[in-house]
Amino acid sequence: MPERRTVALVTLGCARNEVDSEELAGRLEADGWQLVEDAEEADVAVVNTCGFVDAAKKDSVDALLEANDLKGHGRTQAVVAVGCMAERYGKDLAEALPEADGILGFDDYADISDRLQTILSGGVHASHTPRDRRKLLPISPAERQAAGAAVALPGHAPVEAAPAPRDLPDGLAPASGPRAPLRRRLGSSPVASVKLASGCDRRCTFCAIPSFRGSFISRRPSDVLGETRWLAEQGVKEVMLVSENNTSYGKDLGDIRLLETLLPELAAVDGIERVRVSYLQPAEMRPGLIDVLTCTEKVAPYFDLSFQHSAPAVLRSMRRFGDTDRFLELLDQIRAKAPEAGVRSNFIVGFPGESEDDLADLERFLTHARLDAIGVFGYSDEEGTEAATYQDKHDVDTVADRLARVSQLADELTAQRADERLGETLEVLVESLGAADDLDEDEGAVGRAAHQAPETDGQVRFTSAAGLTVGRMVRAKVVGTEGVDLLAEVAELTTSGVCTEEAAR
Repeated sequence: MPERRTVALVTLGCARNEVDSEELAGRLEADGWQLVEDAEEADVAVVNTCGFVDAAKKDSVDALLEANDLKGHGRTQAVVAVGCMAERYGKDLAEALPEADGILGFDDYADISDRLQTILSGGVHASHTPRDRRKLLPISPAERQAAGAAVALPGHAPVEAAPAPRDLPDGLAPASGPRAPLRRRLGSSPVASVKLASGCDRRCTFCAIPSFRGSFISRRPSDVLGETRWLAEQGVKEVMLVSENNTSYGKDLGDIRLLETLLPELAAVDGIERVRVSYLQPAEMRPGLIDVLTCTEKVAPYFDLSFQHSAPAVLRSMRRFGDTDRFLELLDQIRAKAPEAGVRSNFIVGFPGESEDDLADLERFLTHARLDAIGVFGYSDEEGTEAATYQDKHDVDTVADRLARVSQLADELTAQRADERLGETLEVLVESLGAADDLDEDEGAVGRAAHQAPETDGQVRFTSAAGLTVGRMVRAKVVGTEGVDLLAEVAELTTSGVCTEEAAR
């Protein structure tokens, strides 16, 4: 019997890329490939790249070059790029990076096994010419669902795909049937992301994502539910809903409030202890969605709000809406329902035309907003965006100074917010256990509370790992802080909800 072909997937970038990688893994394993964790043990190393900002692009190129260095020293015979950077640059990337044996765009995902076999056999698959993927779907959201079936949508593998082989490996979801789309988990974390939608209809002047991810298109609720049920069967306890803009979910299905209906159904899935929603647009927040996010058992009262700035002049230049006072009013509405709700956001400083008064307005907002996590980025031109054509840009030193100034403020404010949680009792999902309880060695038990999303918002470290197991939800009292991280001692095991009495009324 011939040895099975092996493949390793290296994922960079956001949680959406992680979902895409698991869909690719599912397709490959269903077609007979053996998945391995380390690239040096794989015949083909597939790097799922990020193409959002320069730093992410550099990381992607570095990962491809690192994988290429394995060729000739072990089993690795080919290195292939997929993901946003591959989609965005296509043949231009292939010419600039000859070390990669293949550059595959989103349209290649459905035939990923054949593409890799061709490359592994010494053949060449021509890289695509990049195009604006927004033009692949109708302008009207209502007309997109039918057209979407003919467009590659990573992470949207339908339930009604071709029947899977009868001898699917353990842990691989079937390509047909009632449970989930084709997907293979690449880790054992009790947390997993679920794609809610792809693309974006907003036209923020600093963002190129819609051009290579396309227009906004929702997954059907039955697919999202089916995938969540399958993940629960695999031991997942928390699902995080991801897309470029979750507040638009359902608009192309005829119901802009579909998320409010879907969330309680996801929370009711047997085995799921927490549902988290990422990336919400402040301009699209509505009272009903706030109610569901703050008052539904097992739905985290967590608000990942994309503010980007708070000075109205800068926001209008970004083609966004709102201002400091409106944003603070929104936060007041949220905290009236759930006083301990978690809120995070990202901000761009040094945007073209940003004045000192604008920066002071942003600092005023940050000072009063009491955010749990703050990401601050200095503006830089992103090719293909409207902002790249603006004339009133700041020099690099000015942007760097503003970045350092606001970043320092953000660190101080988030540390203060963490201190406010001293004495609170939080519901914490245990995510990892070390071999020792010595917190100085970073080997104790670690988890996250409802206000902490994976990777971005800090974590909870337990004073003792005794009696804890990965995937258990516990009540823990906060007894210390370190920046945004919390130190807590276990109070009791729990699966209780998060809605306050005031919110219930």
